[in-house]
Amino acid sequence: MARGTAAILSRIRSSRHDVSRFRILPRNRCEWRNPAGSGFDLANPTFLTSLVNMVHLQSASGGPNLRGFRNTIGARPFSSVGEDDDGTIEDRDDVSGISDSMNVENWDASESDCESSMDESGSFSEDVDSGESVGYKQVEFRDPAELYRELRDSLRLRGLKQSDWEMVSEILNYFYKSSWAANQALGIYIGRSFFPTAVSKFRKFLKKKCTVDVCKYLVSIGPGDAAVKFLFPIFVEFCLEEFRDEIKRFRSMIKSADLTKPHTWFPFARAMKRKIIYHCGPTNSGKTYNALQRYMEAKKGIYCSPLRLLAMEVFDKVNALGIYCSLHTGQEKKHVPFSNHISCTVEMVSTEDIYDVAVIDEIQMMADPCRGYAWTRALLGVKADEVHLCGDPSVLNIVRRICSETGDELIEQHYERFKPLVVEAKTLLGDLNNIRPGDCVVAFSRREIFEVKLVIEKLTKHRCCVIYGALPPETRRLQASLFNDPDNEYDVLVASDAVGMGLNLNIRRVVFYSISKYNGDKIVPVPATQVKQIAGRAGRRGSRYPDGLTTTLHLEDLDYLIECLKQPFDDIKKVGLFPFFEQVELFAGQFPDVALSQLLEKFKENCRLDGSYFLCRHDHVKKVANMLQKVQGLSLEDRFNFCFAPVNIRDPKAMFHLLKFASSYSQNLPVNIAMGMPTGSARNDSELLDLETKHQVLSMYLWLSHHFTEETFPYVKKAEAMATGIADLLSESLRNAKWKPESKQAGKPKTQQKEDGYKRPLSLIKGFDKRHERSSEHEKSSRHEHSEKVAV
Repeated sequence: MARGTAAILSRIRSSRHDVSRFRILPRNRCEWRNPAGSGFDLANPTFLTSLVNMVHLQSASGGPNLRGFRNTIGARPFSSVGEDDDGTIEDRDDVSGISDSMNVENWDASESDCESSMDESGSFSEDVDSGESVGYKQVEFRDPAELYRELRDSLRLRGLKQSDWEMVSEILNYFYKSSWAANQALGIYIGRSFFPTAVSKFRKFLKKKCTVDVCKYLVSIGPGDAAVKFLFPIFVEFCLEEFRDEIKRFRSMIKSADLTKPHTWFPFARAMKRKIIYHCGPTNSGKTYNALQRYMEAKKGIYCSPLRLLAMEVFDKVNALGIYCSLHTGQEKKHVPFSNHISCTVEMVSTEDIYDVAVIDEIQMMADPCRGYAWTRALLGVKADEVHLCGDPSVLNIVRRICSETGDELIEQHYERFKPLVVEAKTLLGDLNNIRPGDCVVAFSRREIFEVKLVIEKLTKHRCCVIYGALPPETRRLQASLFNDPDNEYDVLVASDAVGMGLNLNIRRVVFYSISKYNGDKIVPVPATQVKQIAGRAGRRGSRYPDGLTTTLHLEDLDYLIECLKQPFDDIKKVGLFPFFEQVELFAGQFPDVALSQLLEKFKENCRLDGSYFLCRHDHVKKVANMLQKVQGLSLEDRFNFCFAPVNIRDPKAMFHLLKFASSYSQNLPVNIAMGMPTGSARNDSELLDLETKHQVLSMYLWLSHHFTEETFPYVKKAEAMATGIADLLSESLRNAKWKPESKQAGKPKTQQKEDGYKRPLSLIKGFDKRHERSSEHEKSSRHEHSEKVAV
């Protein structure tokens, strides 16, 4: 919740029996009037009395004239007390517990018998009778609660010039647009969505009730921050009186959207006093290997992977070593009898079971804007005596902070790369003829991946394996096996950034086709962290290529590559969170008729987070929720689960199938796959895209079958068989792929000039064809010249 003026502003109330007066001024000074003419001296006041600063009142050490000063005034927080018609003070329950801590020492609430005023220089001014009207210049020194009551009880404003009222209107418009005021209003539980309404009503109130003195003062200072800070305390008093129900509702809503102190969500994990071992280092440093050794030694362990592919790899490796291990991913569950070990994706980790050892791989993914919440939940909630974290140093500081909050013991083990990564100063100079066995060419779009593969296989005798994110894990594993096997003709790998984690590959040299990629909005440089992660895949201890090399296709990209590799790891300040369904359900109680997509947006606007956390993006969830809004008969929990299904929201066919699955489920019908099995491998890029989509639909069906009852998704065996068959067809299609890739964004020019001056590279195939044409023409010209010379 916001902290500031609204939460800490205090008002000083004085006795009705005026003898002297103490006034709070908005410029860090005070005025004191003592009719007895004492030697009271405040030339250098040691306290702040600004209405826009934290109240800080304390007696000066050794100052005899300040002794007893604290007993001469009474103070109560203005935002939590009110005055009844009979003059008694009572607490307002509507805003209890929202004021920030104030530095006020040993204040007594007794009323003073006198009030005084004193100017900034220390000279005494004349007594001011309490019943006498104060000039407009003195309005800024008035108690805001008293001033508000005076405005509320005043008659309709008359006799003000039109020009003056126009100025006041302009000031109120400035107040309406003030982000500072909107932020401070949160301190009294006036939400951002309600703030414009509150200001509009406050404006109508001032238009009817504003006194001449207040108007004149506002006109004298004009639109600006000074006017906003003068009006804000009055606005607060107005809101506390006029919007009691709204404040109560907003307080209840904020409480239900409270994501603070997430470590307290897992009381059993807190009771264990776990030992956290952070294996901190770059790629190819042995950190994951050492963590897995401890995992396999344990009687009962769980390994949390960032990808299905890596979970499957650890599952196979551990079972091959004679240790029974089961596999849990969103799409498949393989239970091995008598197994005490589990290999799972991080989203599937259980926070209910107890383990001896847990391994959470790629812990720096806690900072991922979309999936980071899964790593945060695993770290905070897994119940294991030892929790081994594997990752780079970017989240080390925040892990230290989290461990200090949870009370867990943290042990740091730092690693260095086995062999240093070497940058080759001699790039490929834009010529793919310079590709060598063991090279991995990294491109950042599907089109470029297939173009590079086609050109390499045309220009050279190399055969290429292909790996990118849309391929099934089974297909990627097969492509990796082909590349790692030295006894076949596949000696070059062309891959996307998916090669950065999840695969053990025998790469001699990583070659960056480009160092820019499309982020969904525009072309941007590849982040330094990602460049380091990908380049670090070169070289692997115990493989044919223990020394890692990296370079670029084009010479102009080399400097950026070197700069990225020299940069230290980022120091991550925040990690991701996302609410459980139970938290969303509690919040939904405040909005019974609001759709899930709007509910999540309201949750985002109103949730409270500690300084170490951010709310993960949920664009994917909102888009699916919008699509399912027209489906009747789904409970909130059903919608929530469907929204997290692994669907490509940019693929209309996949979204259509998800809608059909949800519609059948809502009608209590068995959810059918309703999709035919392809008869052969792809003959062109369009058919390859269709195979990819069909496998994604089957993967989505399998995921849903594990999150709903078996009766509603009865065709699991059929889906598994079809998925395996399509994965095989995709592998066969990639081996035979010799066609030009199609663009998924039809109708757009393939060469796009971006605002930042970046020009997307021309098709490599076109470039190859043009060079081939020029070479043929040059050869014909040379032959013609030679024949002419012979004739002569």
